[in-house]
Amino acid sequence: MSLTRRALIATGLAATAAPALSAATGKGSSNAAHFSLGYAPHEGSFASRGGLLEQIAFAADQGFRAWEDNDARKRPVNEQEAMARALSQRGMTMGVFVASIPKWSDFRPLLGGNDDTDREAFLADIRTSIEVAQRLDAKHMTVVTGFMDRKVPEAIQTGRIIDCMRRAGDIVAPHGLTLVMEPLNTRTNHPGVFMQSIAQGYAVACGADSPGVKILADLYHEQIQSGNLIPTLEACWADIGYIQFGDNPGRKEPGTGEINYANIVRWLRARGYAGVIGMEHGNSLAGREGEERLIAAYRAIDRT
Repeated sequence: MSLTRRALIATGLAATAAPALSAATGKGSSNAAHFSLGYAPHEGSFASRGGLLEQIAFAADQGFRAWEDNDARKRPVNEQEAMARALSQRGMTMGVFVASIPKWSDFRPLLGGNDDTDREAFLADIRTSIEVAQRLDAKHMTVVTGFMDRKVPEAIQTGRIIDCMRRAGDIVAPHGLTLVMEPLNTRTNHPGVFMQSIAQGYAVACGADSPGVKILADLYHEQIQSGNLIPTLEACWADIGYIQFGDNPGRKEPGTGEINYANIVRWLRARGYAGVIGMEHGNSLAGREGEERLIAAYRAIDRT
């Protein structure tokens, strides 16, 4: 990772430049009003602004209060540390990263299968992800509960996955960490996955009965697979640990598809939700025009 002067300012390494930046904006390290909720961009949301650290700096200047990075586990330690410094300097919360990366092309792991190999490898990934979470000051880690095993009855797979997630929860809970299981749609993006809805995630979370195991409610996936978003959130709220946005169709920013995100934001605000909301989507337009549209889209739903 190359550290440009702007990136150094973002991480607080150019100490003499930072006070000048604050004085120029008149608002500490930000030149825009903070969003009322913790919307979290990711690397690529503001690609025209430079590298990872420069994008974090730009996001903070626009009033974003959080960040997420699915690929953080794969980054070298020095990059993880630089990202953590940048977020801390800007008072931003670290959202999720993926704790155990599925082998998508192989349709693995089979956490509900007859063989313990995939389950043990999954748990090993969870153990080694604790250091990454601590380095980033992250409190939540994404997990995917694997793929369906056509040779094993679904009820047996469910029982095995509940047991596996309970064991995983026992690993992370003493460290104050939470694994959030992400249900994925099978109609557009991820055919063959085991967990396909928030309701199914609720059943596994209830079975695991661990403070270290909750649900990641990605509303893009849920809209495709099941719909009925607000009633589902209401019914499963006790076990929802993290939320992600993305409109459908297209998986772009709010306002580009059919989901009424203004209503979702109103509901979350009424619920007193203070957690991170991952912006798990792309931009509908390329370049700076798309970045400006992205910011405007979140300003629009945040005003509701």
